[in-house]
Amino acid sequence: MTTLVAFLFALALLIFVHELGHYSVARWCGVKVLRFSIGFGKPLLRFTVGADRTEWTISPIPLGGYVRMLDEREGGPGSVEAHEVHRAFNRQSLGKRSAIVIAGPLANFVLAIGLYASLGMVGIEEPAAALGEPVAGSQAAAAGLRAGDRVTAIDGREIRSMPEFRLRLIDAVVEKREARLVVQRDGRSLQVALDTGGLGSGELDKDFMRSLGLEIAGGVVSIGSVSPDGSAAKAGLLAGDEIVSVDGRPLGRATDLIEVLRENAGREVALSIRRASVEQRIVVVPQAQRSDRPEDAGRSVGRIGAALQNRVEMVRVDHGPIDAIGYGARQTWDMSWFSLRMLGKMLTGDLSWRNLSGPVAIADYAGQSAKVGAFAYVAFLALISVSLGVLNLLPVPVLDGGHLVYYGLEAIKGRPLSERFMQVTQKAGLAAIVGLMAVALFNDLSRLFGG
Repeated sequence: MTTLVAFLFALALLIFVHELGHYSVARWCGVKVLRFSIGFGKPLLRFTVGADRTEWTISPIPLGGYVRMLDEREGGPGSVEAHEVHRAFNRQSLGKRSAIVIAGPLANFVLAIGLYASLGMVGIEEPAAALGEPVAGSQAAAAGLRAGDRVTAIDGREIRSMPEFRLRLIDAVVEKREARLVVQRDGRSLQVALDTGGLGSGELDKDFMRSLGLEIAGGVVSIGSVSPDGSAAKAGLLAGDEIVSVDGRPLGRATDLIEVLRENAGREVALSIRRASVEQRIVVVPQAQRSDRPEDAGRSVGRIGAALQNRVEMVRVDHGPIDAIGYGARQTWDMSWFSLRMLGKMLTGDLSWRNLSGPVAIADYAGQSAKVGAFAYVAFLALISVSLGVLNLLPVPVLDGGHLVYYGLEAIKGRPLSERFMQVTQKAGLAAIVGLMAVALFNDLSRLFGG
């Protein structure tokens, strides 16, 4: 239910903002608007507003919307009354028609700027760009990166958090080139060249950070909850205990402790814990239980009946009111350019079409981000708003960008394009959009069912 509500709200908001852009500029240009619709199909809800009796509707198919304007081309000659001909869309100047069309995508970009700016002003907590020990034999190890290195810049761009580092690193991965990192180590600033050329073309489908040998620095491992009948409770472990070391070895990751416990079923494991700022030693004996992992082939592994938490170092990323607007604009531009580049890579075959996502994946991301919290959901809305703006500006007939191409050709020719030409190209454009949606839906279902 959370996923459905989050998805429908996101769609309704982004579609409303997009169509509101068209509507507002059309009204400003003196064009009569007949209908403002969120969704397609037979209206579920309708009401009229204003002197023009504009019909506002909500329809059952929530995959888009439209603004219907007075236009002689829809009803043929004489379909518009003489006293309103000057308010028909087709009678407007080339500049006004272009402004009305481009206003939809621009409204999505403005929304994204506002959402990113609000996040920048409020400030968000994100994992620090601090690295753990590189995987032996990996590109990260070959580059000379070490545990504790903190990434402060990549390719000349400042880095403030791990999610930002990952996003900027995608450029180098896709282009299969060196990423020029600046890291802080022992109070010194060092230049590091990380080669990403050895990664396969499908790495973005996987965890490319791990493929490069990059790990986030370990944090504090603590007990989240304890089962009353488990060996953790019998040994005296309590929720909130911090695990400092296991068998005398310092501990930085919950996964490291899990592996030790799994391999020591029925044997004593010494834990050094910190409780109320006091360290103490507790010996726990993992209970042998049958593993549910496919790779374990049903063998018994050790478990202690406790949920573990891994709290990594966090940093607060925030901006002042004026800087936040600039931050929002930069984020919107960066994500727009990034989206275009990724699409270009797909068209040239440098990036797998499996990276294309459709409504099922978007709904899943909406639900996941909503469950994480308000900040994550707002960031999701900003990203989808950017994507919607970019998508609609593509030079494909039936999209806003396609109409702008028509107007460009009209400006070159000095007269409107033929109806036949527009009909043929719009059918081709619709076929292309349907094809993309089919690929995206196939990718969504493949991810959903593990294909």
